[in-house]
Amino acid sequence: MDQTIQFVTTDDGVKLAYAKSGSGPPLLKTANWLNHLEFDWKSPVWNHWFSLFSAHNTLYRYDIRGTGLSDWSENKLSFDMQVADLEYVADSAGLEKFALLGISQGASVAIEYAARHPERISHLVIHGGFARGWALRSAETERAGRAWVELVRVGWGTEAPAYRRMFAELFIPNASEEQVSWFAEMQKRTTTPEIAARIMEASSVIDVMHRLPDVKAPTLIMHPRHDVIVPFDQGRYIAAGIAGSRFVEFASGNHILLEEEPAWQKFQEVVGEFLGWPRTAPRRRAADAPATSGELETLTGREREILDLVAGGANNLEIAGKLFISEKTVRNHLTAIFDKIGVSSRSQAIVFARDRGLAGRPH
Repeated sequence: MDQTIQFVTTDDGVKLAYAKSGSGPPLLKTANWLNHLEFDWKSPVWNHWFSLFSAHNTLYRYDIRGTGLSDWSENKLSFDMQVADLEYVADSAGLEKFALLGISQGASVAIEYAARHPERISHLVIHGGFARGWALRSAETERAGRAWVELVRVGWGTEAPAYRRMFAELFIPNASEEQVSWFAEMQKRTTTPEIAARIMEASSVIDVMHRLPDVKAPTLIMHPRHDVIVPFDQGRYIAAGIAGSRFVEFASGNHILLEEEPAWQKFQEVVGEFLGWPRTAPRRRAADAPATSGELETLTGREREILDLVAGGANNLEIAGKLFISEKTVRNHLTAIFDKIGVSSRSQAIVFARDRGLAGRPH
């Protein structure tokens, strides 16, 4: 799937880049902390997000000022300017009524926009968001946040492996080596350390708690239970403040849900139901009817590898060693595999796999 990138110039002379992909009802994703329309598009961290929404909606994204393909300006990075930039993009794209997606820092921007323009928002979707920045939550979170800002200024984009690991493991603790490497490269390509730090500082004093009652659009709020970037309670606060909103918890520690984890499957189902995407035929469970060989087609390449090794009698530790991944990642994959092929136990998965010619083939 392709995307088209366009530019709009704000009243203060800053060029903002925005992209359009897919087809269907319009959905606009607000910019989060750091973005790069081109580099994010095919990344192992974000691609499945964009592919999912582009398959059902006309997806609009943009690079926040100071990052990506937008002007790398160090000035006017305040929260109010972030909201103003969203307004510029929505107006330039000719969007009259649309669904709005806010992730992480972008959730606060989405909330403010939805409160200001209730007539334009058909649905509001929030993932891993907060309504109050870290500097306003407690003395402890402010202290931790200040330390983070200085680490960004010192280490953002450097070659030091420790910095790369720290940022990746906090945002996506279950990341693969490929995903960690992408996250490290993103630090260099997206913006300068100083701009990244200034955006963090601007976001630290965001407070839209008082705006929550003004949000009138149907709202879906989702949050990973073990998220360390934006604590779980922050999602609960948003849900408590928006009347009639729905709150969904994910059993994940990844701030950005990864394609390989079971939480991603749940995310797709929940968001699809909320936005009214066409339903797919329900998967048959083992108790209802035997699975068919066609269900193998729903598995990713990595999931097929793991099922193949399970069929050959390998345990989780042996699978982790062969594929150079953690045991936890193996367990996450198995949960997804069981769901996709309609079984509830390892023994049933082995029978299913061997009936289809899988038996621990070398990879």
